[in-house]
Amino acid sequence: MDNEWHIRRQMVAIGKRVYDKGFVAATDGNLSQRLTGDRVLISPSGFCLGEMQPTDLVAVDMTGRHLTGPHKPTSELPLHLAAYGLRPDIQAIVHAHPPTANAFSFAGESLEQCVIPEVVVGFGTIPTTAYGTPSCEEGAQVISELIRDHDGLILQRHGTVTVGKCLRDAYFKLEKIEHAAHVTLMARLLGKVIPLSEDELRRLGQTSERLGWGPASAIYNACKVNPP
Repeated sequence: MDNEWHIRRQMVAIGKRVYDKGFVAATDGNLSQRLTGDRVLISPSGFCLGEMQPTDLVAVDMTGRHLTGPHKPTSELPLHLAAYGLRPDIQAIVHAHPPTANAFSFAGESLEQCVIPEVVVGFGTIPTTAYGTPSCEEGAQVISELIRDHDGLILQRHGTVTVGKCLRDAYFKLEKIEHAAHVTLMARLLGKVIPLSEDELRRLGQTSERLGWGPASAIYNACKVNPP
């Protein structure tokens, strides 16, 4: 059974980290954690993630029905429920507005290239969804295909969604996306972004498999290269 109070405290700690890192501003962003019994614990609407208390969090069922908590759940609840419904393996979700990654989508630029080895191993690629109006059912719709195969997405003009086996995992993926965006931007300012070559990707896939990071085929498929 869940230690729900421990999860509540962890959600508050992660929310504060997201806010303190500048990955959200004011009352932007939201996060959630799957609980036993088809329940989801989620951040409340209109709250700053850096100022939440454990008792502020809201429990809902998988249909979105309010179970416990003094506040309304975040208006992005449909996005969270859609991701959990499509991915029984994920346990936590963080939706944030990291400025550099967000700027790429506003500029119509992609982070989907296979450029940074650590990102390729961790994500494969980082795709950008179609545009969906924030705080509407459209958010659930635009992630529906991509979230099946990706743990990190950029929402067109609306930030990021990262998922994981726990909140800490989902949060670290958010950090990686923003770091990748910053490195890519710096590379562009210095000259140009040079993707990993097919040979480098094949060697990276072999290393990933040898060290137990993940199957080489995941890298080959994500980066569209033939195996050696």
